[in-house]
Amino acid sequence: MSTGALTRGAAPEAAGPAEAAAELVADLVARPAGRTSVSVYETARLVSLAPWLTRHAERIRHLLTAQRPDGGWGGPEGYALVPTLSAVEALLAVLDRDAPVGWSVHGVRHGVDRALRLLHDPTGPAAYPVPDLPAADLVVPALAERIGERLTDPPAGLADWRDTGPPPLPAGLDRRRLDRVRLLAGSGAGLPPKLAHALEVLGPAARRLPAVVPTAAGPVGASPAATAAWLGTPDDSRPATVDYLRAVVTEHGGPVPCATPITVFERSWVLSTLARAGVPLAVPPALVADLRDALGPDGAATGPGLPTDADTTAATLYALARLGRPVDPSCLSRYDTGAHFCTWRGEDGASVTTNAHVLEALGWGADRSASAVPRRLTGWLLDQQRADGSWTDRWHASPYYATCCAVLALYDHGGTAARPAVRRAVDWVRDTQRPDGGWGRWRSTAEETAYALQMLLVGPGGPAVDAVVARAARRLSLLDGARDDPPLWHDKDLYHPEAIVRAAVVAAGKLAAERLRGHPYSPAGPWSALLE
Repeated sequence: MSTGALTRGAAPEAAGPAEAAAELVADLVARPAGRTSVSVYETARLVSLAPWLTRHAERIRHLLTAQRPDGGWGGPEGYALVPTLSAVEALLAVLDRDAPVGWSVHGVRHGVDRALRLLHDPTGPAAYPVPDLPAADLVVPALAERIGERLTDPPAGLADWRDTGPPPLPAGLDRRRLDRVRLLAGSGAGLPPKLAHALEVLGPAARRLPAVVPTAAGPVGASPAATAAWLGTPDDSRPATVDYLRAVVTEHGGPVPCATPITVFERSWVLSTLARAGVPLAVPPALVADLRDALGPDGAATGPGLPTDADTTAATLYALARLGRPVDPSCLSRYDTGAHFCTWRGEDGASVTTNAHVLEALGWGADRSASAVPRRLTGWLLDQQRADGSWTDRWHASPYYATCCAVLALYDHGGTAARPAVRRAVDWVRDTQRPDGGWGRWRSTAEETAYALQMLLVGPGGPAVDAVVARAARRLSLLDGARDDPPLWHDKDLYHPEAIVRAAVVAAGKLAAERLRGHPYSPAGPWSALLE
């Protein structure tokens, strides 16, 4: 099987974990920018901000094709708000500005009308709390404001929306923080590095903002939207930035992801997931060296133009340690708040999964009794556990991801104090298995089923647990064959990091196969290849 089999939607061939891991590692080398799904939010921002960019019509058609029957875009509940606002604003811009080349005026007008009806519906996406997506408190009011401005003189065929004002904001959300950020940008002072990823919220003020400098490779904040907002109309002064945008749209056929490149993030997650499960790995020395080089005095960043963060740093340290190339973890101390570890300095809120990854990075190969930090982290994670036994997190829509991260870290490095919490979490997993044998927040997915399986397999087995594992393994085989998992990871829009999710599925399958080897519950069919 070639690395092309990793393409989303392709039916995988039966393969053992070593072969699957080899293909994943080969793909990390062949596609260093990373493999992730395209974003309605980010694609719509390019439609609005960069109509000059190649494959403009493909992006418009993608928005029309991706629109849901109810008129919205994106995930369920409040996850529809950001992509729907972005798509509406972009399509209004198209009607105001563009000649209908490669797209239908009627189709665009009809799509806008349906979406505006949803946004103004009292039961629509604004009726839900805003999910904890990066910069959502800036993105939502900025887009709503711009839509209101465009509707003061709406395009032909949308006269009924004249002067209706901006779509309603969810309860508790206003534009005060957006106003403060705009004032800061206008003052000439430096901006916090994390704001570069959402620079487009500044509107025209983002263009060539002196406080923001693209990386040598061209991107601003590892975001096509932020890069297009900073660049404005292209000229000969920033060829690397123009080349970056053209390369991204070419790579994805027109639409674009929220963040690219994600080199360090993808590599560290894939390698650490596979190594933790004991999947045989042959990692090229150059790839290991690249991971080591990504660690500076402040740790590592997900991608160029993004701030260094404790999550990526911890996962990179852990991956290197599991690969037998440990690095001094002292750079993590920069993120220690005294109570927990922040994802980045100045973070609003806290992340369960970041702290679970830090616990793994500090705990692997170390004498836990020699440091109070792992004990403190263990206590903090235990305090975050919900009454039902699960955890949730700001970087993922599913509690199965957050709970899996916490359970694996606490089981390996939390000591006896963490055992009751791990048991409660495993009980929660067993109690929430769906009738089809899988797990998922909204429906069974291969990704969430893989996380659930990893948690069920941390402790000793038994007839009852092994029966659940076998049923789940059969379901995972079918779900993995379909390859239609929805985006569940948090950025400005939900996204699906394909290689990272594939590594989780391979790891879960390998562990399940080992538990069930020769067992009467051992699954048949494609999954049996993992027993070889």
